Amino acid sequence: MICVLSGGVGAARLLRALSLVVEPTQLRAVVNVGDDLELHGLMICPDLDTINYTLAGLNNDVTGWGLAGETWRVMSELAALGGASWFSLGDRDLATHLYRTQRLREGATKTDVTRELSERFGVAVTLLPVTNDPVATVFDTAIGTLSFQEYFVRHHHDVVVRSVRVEGAREARLTPEAHEALSASASVVIAPSNPLISIDPILQIGDARALLRARRDDVVAVSPIIAGAALKGPADRLLGELGFAVSCLGVADFYGDLVGTWIIDERDEEHAETLRARGHRVVVTTTIMSHEADARRLAQAVLA
Repeated sequence: MICVLSGGVGAARLLRALSLVVEPTQLRAVVNVGDDLELHGLMICPDLDTINYTLAGLNNDVTGWGLAGETWRVMSELAALGGASWFSLGDRDLATHLYRTQRLREGATKTDVTRELSERFGVAVTLLPVTNDPVATVFDTAIGTLSFQEYFVRHHHDVVVRSVRVEGAREARLTPEAHEALSASASVVIAPSNPLISIDPILQIGDARALLRARRDDVVAVSPIIAGAALKGPADRLLGELGFAVSCLGVADFYGDLVGTWIIDERDEEHAETLRARGHRVVVTTTIMSHEADARRLAQAVLA
């Protein structure tokens, strides 16, 4: 079994790539829930849904979120009425959130609902919310305190961030399923998701960080920074704003002693010896998964 620490788009693509070279039922994705939100009375779990949709072949590759072939009638009507429409939910996507909210109110856990949705979408990879407890990633910014989605969507992650915290992390517990995946899998892979706002909210739950540190030699991380930039999202800007080098070295500094092997892109080969000098094993390969052949190469590097 392979455990993958997962955010949204980058993790979804890596899990899809790994599914090309290993039986999907052998993959466990421990998924961030720090960006979950309740809106319009619905519980929305963006990272879990992005991974489910991607692995089911239903995702919108243009936007990187939501469903392909989506329509927006409900949001259009809501905007016309003067309602809050800054966080767009497609008509088909709404069905997912309606179902999740119904099941949670019936007493199901987030883990239960995620399993049910994966089964309905035909996804063989096991998706595991890191916790069933409420947690929320919050930003202290130049314009005040913002929730994750206010920062990321409403303000297009275009404000200066001074610090990031995960409210509720100290009290939250790893689910038994997530704990087992982190402790009993053959290896743990940190996906090329945003280190500060997709992976760190996972590491702050329970003893997740300690579990990885104890098995550092089995932990493989794929850098989300290539040639000083993120492919998507604000990972590069956040690293700089919070005092880290905007490079694969800065990502390695952020994770510290948790990672045994780093996989970096060919364009960052110049940093390989520095990482080796710090005691890491290093694999240099393509980390951009825009074509199946490249995705397969990366997946094979991860497994090797």
